[in-house]
Amino acid sequence: MNAPFQPPASSDAKLPLTLLIAAPRGFCAGVDRAIEIVERAIERYGAPVYVRHEIVHNKYVVDALKAQGAIFVEELDEVPDGAPVVFSAHGVPKSVPAEADRREMTWVDATCPLVSKVHRQAERQIEAGRHIVFVGHKGHPEVIGTMGQVPDGAITLVETVEDVESLSFTGETPLSFLTQTTLSVDDTREIVAALQAKFPHIVGPKAEDICYATSNRQAAVKAIAPGSDLVLVIGAPNSSNSLRLVEVAQRMGTDAKLIQRASEIDPSWLAGVGTVGLTAGASAPEKLVREVVERLAEWRAVEEHTLVTTEEKMVFKLPRQLTD
Repeated sequence: MNAPFQPPASSDAKLPLTLLIAAPRGFCAGVDRAIEIVERAIERYGAPVYVRHEIVHNKYVVDALKAQGAIFVEELDEVPDGAPVVFSAHGVPKSVPAEADRREMTWVDATCPLVSKVHRQAERQIEAGRHIVFVGHKGHPEVIGTMGQVPDGAITLVETVEDVESLSFTGETPLSFLTQTTLSVDDTREIVAALQAKFPHIVGPKAEDICYATSNRQAAVKAIAPGSDLVLVIGAPNSSNSLRLVEVAQRMGTDAKLIQRASEIDPSWLAGVGTVGLTAGASAPEKLVREVVERLAEWRAVEEHTLVTTEEKMVFKLPRQLTD
């Protein structure tokens, strides 16, 4: 750990601050795709284009799209007849596109392809006659969307190992499990282990549902946290993957704070701090990372180091209706 805080020799001197920047960080391929879908929809159909739910969980991104002509709503009944609508990256229940079709609406699905993969897995498990135990956070849009892919009563949500212990399925009940894509890798491993211990016959996906970006960003935080006195995570309070990054750092014994913008940093946080770790959730643009670096440089003599744990090259195709 770094040397204890020492006051500057003069009021003009800036104390050194080592900044460990995680890589990968920030936008993932699904977020890049979702934002481009909204921008292309505005170009193709003209403003306004309505977006059901925040396209991604980041106020800066949402405000930037509003400035281009996007209008964000929570339900389709807020969308005027004839107006185009985009479904968010988190996915929607089947009832939403069905309603859009009934109203003869023009709609574009920006659901992340990795979330859509979980939707297809859910359908296959139901077709195979299995009840689904879904590991996720109640009320999260992705969870609502995934649970809305199957008939009522065909899926049970669990959030903790304790929830697993309370399940009362018999050994004869055909079971499968799926998970939200933005969970804590470590927590999910424990919950899945509990499921498999209690229900040895339970069927899981061939590959884990937690997406590559979530796993990679958590691994990157594990690389910077041990050498940091404080970890700053740029992300929204309703962003599941950003909240998990804070938890990962804290579990490693490092103080960690979630911020949306550089303006939220309290200078007192830096008292006694020689090294700050910095990362961003999958919905946070790189511009906000640089904004934080610049703010820290106002108070301290910053020396940047980027710790690369893996390279990401994933790219997702856009919907055909926006590329034809």
